[in-house]
Amino acid sequence: MTETLTNWAGNITYTAEELHRPHTPDALAKLVAGSAKVRVLGSGHSFNLIAEPGDGGVLLSLAAMPPTVDVDTAARTVRVAGGVRYAELAREVHGSGLALHNMASLPHISVAGSVATGTHGSGVTNGSLAAAVREVELLTADGSTVTIGRGDARFDGAVTSLGALGVVTALTLDLEPDFEVSQHVFNELPLDGLDFEALAAAAYSVSLFTDWGRPGFRQVWVKQRTDRPSSPAGLDFPWAGPATEAAHPVPGMPARNCTQQFGVPGPWHERLPHFRAEFTPSSGAELQSEYLLPRSDALAALHALDAIRGTISPVLQVCEVRTVAADRQWLSPAYGRDTVALHFTWVPDTAAVLPVVGRVEAALDAFGARPHWGKVFTVPSAVLRERYPRLGEFSALAGSLDPAGKFTNAFVRDFLQPLS
Repeated sequence: MTETLTNWAGNITYTAEELHRPHTPDALAKLVAGSAKVRVLGSGHSFNLIAEPGDGGVLLSLAAMPPTVDVDTAARTVRVAGGVRYAELAREVHGSGLALHNMASLPHISVAGSVATGTHGSGVTNGSLAAAVREVELLTADGSTVTIGRGDARFDGAVTSLGALGVVTALTLDLEPDFEVSQHVFNELPLDGLDFEALAAAAYSVSLFTDWGRPGFRQVWVKQRTDRPSSPAGLDFPWAGPATEAAHPVPGMPARNCTQQFGVPGPWHERLPHFRAEFTPSSGAELQSEYLLPRSDALAALHALDAIRGTISPVLQVCEVRTVAADRQWLSPAYGRDTVALHFTWVPDTAAVLPVVGRVEAALDAFGARPHWGKVFTVPSAVLRERYPRLGEFSALAGSLDPAGKFTNAFVRDFLQPLS
């Protein structure tokens, strides 16, 4: 019986008639070697056609593969299989007395898919999730394995690669000693007079939330490591008042789905995400967009959005503002610049949302905003190419590892230059 295959949100229906779920490395290699086109679905949390294999192509899931998580406590590294999700990885790492440097807002997403699309957490000194990667294991077009590690000239193109180089069967990540985090929520932060740099640097991780229904931010989520010197991130937070009840970033959603607040210390993996691993973060009734631009332009960009909030607010559930440290990944939206990320969770109405996405992109155009690879965006291909100075090198890398374009789909071709 033919499956109807959709992404998590249900706004994308894939053309593939079956989602292939191999159980062993040999079965995976045989499937890849015998297929003309292959794309990997990951956790399905993308909102565009990045995973679409095209007519006749194979859509592949690694979820049934062995969920390997091998922690090397002496080296402070972990080798994690391509189908593992962050919640599973975090439990194993924490159980070994170690930690990842950061996590995204929800732990339900796959490690390989998150890294491949430039997904991130928050913090002015914290790189994207890809910053922790030290080695990539790829299953290439003929079913053979290639390992690319730091020090290899190809490495900075191989981590955030949009699935265009091969199937990521495993990643090796850097770890650090286990730590705890306390989390506070503050309410009603004004936009006027905001010292964004001071605010963003006030704690290990800071997130601002607004529905753009009025100027300023409804909530600020502040996460501070307990092993670091104290900062203004405690109850003496100088910019906004402390919340008096548990909060959820999306109005109307239950706060019990969110991680512990009110400054109660807890393990890193139970505080750095906004959402608890044991709860689905929302129903999936949403679309998402995100734009990353130089952190130095954060305040100007926020005022540009405030100027069109009457357009944004009617189709918006919530907007989150975070920071990401610069990295070296050729296709990372944070490549080469300390970054502010502006994330939009829209209502699930594509026809109503797309014109507003265009207005947001026009407002942010002057800042060279780079859209998140897995979200809804309409930035033209020619414009996007100009914002990634290493695209030519990535095309050459993809051509060398996958000369027939087995792992390249229309999304990749459109935005990363034709591969020869």
